[in-house]
Amino acid sequence: MEISVDNQIINYVKIGDEDYISITDMLKSKDGNFFVTDWLRNRNTVEFLGIWEELHNPTFNYGEFAIIKSQAGLNNYKISVKEWVEKTNAIGITSKAGRYGGTYAHKDIAFEFGMWISPKFKLLLIKEFERLKKEEQKQLEWSAKRELSKINYRIHTDAIKNRLIPIKLTKDQINIIYAEEADVLNMALFGMTAKDWKNANPDLKGNIRDYASLNELICLANLENINSVFINDGINQSVRLERLNKIAISQMKILNNNDIIYLDDVNR
Repeated sequence: MEISVDNQIINYVKIGDEDYISITDMLKSKDGNFFVTDWLRNRNTVEFLGIWEELHNPTFNYGEFAIIKSQAGLNNYKISVKEWVEKTNAIGITSKAGRYGGTYAHKDIAFEFGMWISPKFKLLLIKEFERLKKEEQKQLEWSAKRELSKINYRIHTDAIKNRLIPIKLTKDQINIIYAEEADVLNMALFGMTAKDWKNANPDLKGNIRDYASLNELICLANLENINSVFINDGINQSVRLERLNKIAISQMKILNNNDIIYLDDVNR
């Protein structure tokens, strides 16, 4: 995974549940011939790393850290990332081999490293990383709601198969029944069939559910479960539609905290 900061591509990886950013890539944005060891020898850097490890690492070696801290900043003192990790048992910085190899630091530490490059670079890094995290969160929410919809769709279609589809029906006939049952839910929640929506939105790709809000998909998942129970109880379609519509209205009012008008009377 990568981000772009000030025209520099920077890789980042997940280690456990935490984000680690390549400070090797970040270093390419610093003017001059510098190395990670130049930053690591700085006394302020060592103090910062020690505090971070104290907060996040129960196995941090404070004895070795005290020795390193006492020598940090001296002209003849240098320490590599490998030595830092081996001596202190640090977890905030790590080295990776391979195609995306280099030195990676926990995002907290990487942001501090960004300040060493320049204040502007640090701010741009934080801004871009936060933007990326928001995009990832949106993707996770979308994946979660689609998975929820898929699981409940299976429950719903199994109920249709067991209760509504005669054994001798052809595949085309079965598909028609599935489509009709899908439209029971569409009518209950959206007030229109899939065909009605498509006719009203000829330029949009996908279907009515692809453009549903998160609240609508949550409600739809609930309706699929409830409808499968209604089907197994032998309730006819028109009665189920009326009940599902009332449930949809109630649930969407709660989810949106608004009064929303849906189909009131399916027999009108």
